[in-house]
Amino acid sequence: MFKYPIGTVIHHRRYAYRGVIVKVDSECQAAENWYQRNHTQPNRDQPWYHVLVHGGNETYVAEENLEPDTAAGPIEHPMVPRFFPTFLDGKYYSHSLN
Repeated sequence: MFKYPIGTVIHHRRYAYRGVIVKVDSECQAAENWYQRNHTQPNRDQPWYHVLVHGGNETYVAEENLEPDTAAGPIEHPMVPRFFPTFLDGKYYSHSLN
């Protein structure tokens, strides 16, 4: 299992953005040219997360750069409703809790 499951609201340790995880890869699936342009170049052999970033961007980030978010508020991103109908207690759920 991954440290951060889908729907987890995270904080990036270095760049201080908040986001929500929408997909997880067991290792980096990005092309080598993308990886070489990555400023931090974390180890490819670790979980990598597809994240909707608060404010509208999307990113692909290594697990070592993430930590749990402490703000506990929702993420503002136009794609969030496509993935998650429910936000409760600081976590997103891909199904309704009714």
